[in-house]
Amino acid sequence: MDMQMEFIRKLPIPKDIKEMYPLDASLKAIKEERDAQIAKIFEGKDDRFLLIIGPCSADNEDAVLDYMNRLAVVNEKVKDKIFIIPRVYTNKPRTKGVGYKGMLHQPDTNKEEDLLAGIVAIRAMHTRVIKETGFTCAEEMLYPSNHRYLSDILSYIAVGARSVEDQEHRIVASGVGIPAGMKNPTAGDFSVMMNSISAAQSAQKFIYRGWEVKTNGNPLAHAILRGYVDHLGHSHPNYHYEDLETVYELYMKNTDLVNPTVIVDTNHNNSGKRYLEQIRISKDILHSRRNNPDISKMVKGLMIESYIEDGCQKIGEGIYGKSITDPCLGWEKTERLILELADLL
Repeated sequence: MDMQMEFIRKLPIPKDIKEMYPLDASLKAIKEERDAQIAKIFEGKDDRFLLIIGPCSADNEDAVLDYMNRLAVVNEKVKDKIFIIPRVYTNKPRTKGVGYKGMLHQPDTNKEEDLLAGIVAIRAMHTRVIKETGFTCAEEMLYPSNHRYLSDILSYIAVGARSVEDQEHRIVASGVGIPAGMKNPTAGDFSVMMNSISAAQSAQKFIYRGWEVKTNGNPLAHAILRGYVDHLGHSHPNYHYEDLETVYELYMKNTDLVNPTVIVDTNHNNSGKRYLEQIRISKDILHSRRNNPDISKMVKGLMIESYIEDGCQKIGEGIYGKSITDPCLGWEKTERLILELADLL
């Protein structure tokens, strides 16, 4: 039996999309400068604290740009201590494979999925963020073959808990040229996460978008702790002092790894999806850093889900700046938290 797929249309390759919607020289220069600064943080040459912060999903361009412009104002107050990389996540994993899959799939939540329109929409939105705020952003690399559509724009990628065991995600992460955060898997096994970092930091040769390619490895691949779910479906955190000690020991045992780094995701299973807990968790992590110089050196940042309005809503409710995926901290709490973190650093 032949494959049961309907081929709808041939999509433009990333090179064509980049030519149709190019970055001008000034925006390229912004990205190059930010990438260099971020690399220094991972290499231990800059002691600023990373804050990867923003909506769970970037579902509405106007609201996202509103949020990013607010973030840029706060950034000016804390930039000596904190380096902000905004989250602009436009493709979302779905546990059961159904539901809203992000702006890439559905640029207008009131209409059917349209992947060509989605590719154009996410590139346009990311470009607007750079133009209006000077930020270059973070995305989840949910689909490794799609990364090239935004590879000249992004400054950070995350490989999600469901993807981190996948060989293609690991080896593509070895060639992205920017930091790649490898999350612990949903079951929480640190060894899986560490193996994924080893794979991403290693030179690789593989098939990518119809090409035989090779990479030199990504020295900025690192760990993201996001909590886990046990075999009974119960949520557990893994950001505590003892967890951080364990990851530090694993890094020390894996002598082939460079730039040992942990970013702590303060939401997901670390908060049990209780989004307000992100405030307490963030401060708890800074307390752990103050009590252990090894942890302080290794834990280089936080990942926080934040938007304009507290919580989340269902698609169709139409509340401006409120998440339609996971619940997020609202803007007032976000601004207060960023300023408090800067005071604690």
